[in-house]
Amino acid sequence: MIDLHLHSTCSDGSLSPTELVDHAAALSLTAISLNDHDTVGGIPEFLEAAAGRLAAVGGVEISVDHSPGTLHLLGYYVDPAHRDLADALSRLRAGREDRNDRILERLRALDMPITQEAVHQFCGDDVVGRPHIAKAMVAAGYVKDTRAAFDRFLGKGRPAYCDRYRLKADEAMSLVLAAGGIPVLSHPFTLDMRPPALERFVAELVACGLQGIEVYYPEHQVSQTEHYLALTERFDLVPTGGTDFHGSLNPKLHMGSGFGGFSVPDSVYAALAERHASMCV
Repeated sequence: MIDLHLHSTCSDGSLSPTELVDHAAALSLTAISLNDHDTVGGIPEFLEAAAGRLAAVGGVEISVDHSPGTLHLLGYYVDPAHRDLADALSRLRAGREDRNDRILERLRALDMPITQEAVHQFCGDDVVGRPHIAKAMVAAGYVKDTRAAFDRFLGKGRPAYCDRYRLKADEAMSLVLAAGGIPVLSHPFTLDMRPPALERFVAELVACGLQGIEVYYPEHQVSQTEHYLALTERFDLVPTGGTDFHGSLNPKLHMGSGFGGFSVPDSVYAALAERHASMCV
């Protein structure tokens, strides 16, 4: 069993990079990847904790400008010390901080005053985002759970939602490639595109250096998984997969098995490693 999409306390997960490895080992997973939002800060600890225990891939999940829907790019095998990538991720985190301030202003206007101090009680080591604001709202008694916070106030199009700075798709992929990584389209269903439009969009991304698609994902329907797999075959892309595990943020979603019946084929890790090796030649 493998899981190539995990988040730690360096962004919006509830387990540290070391705890993620410990949890994966306890579940007998054989390969995992850390993909924190807009930060590579947890990669050194993650790789050190995994050494000699299971295969581990250091990665990142980058916010990319796209409308409608949402576009995230996974970068596998990136060098956390790569300066240009680090600078770009720093700009993204600054954009998050600016957005957080504006969200808190909107919540105050909605008679739900939440302080920065309250949010930081729940924040990660590196990235502060909407999930941490949602937890503060729950603690203050404004909503019953984080899902309600997003559905009623923080989700896209809701009263307290604010947009933020994001990279362009070609810029994000160029940075991942320059950092020695493999750019992969994350959970493509969030793009909110019909099959013909998605196929054209993937072709555009391939021209910019896209190397894979996250085919296996707990929220993908069978028809979507089949379509995404067909796209990887058509464009010679690597299929990847993972649960998008965040720990206690979504306690019903489990590392490796999603909501229960989910799994990622072990062959996915082998294909990803092979693609990385070929690009390093």
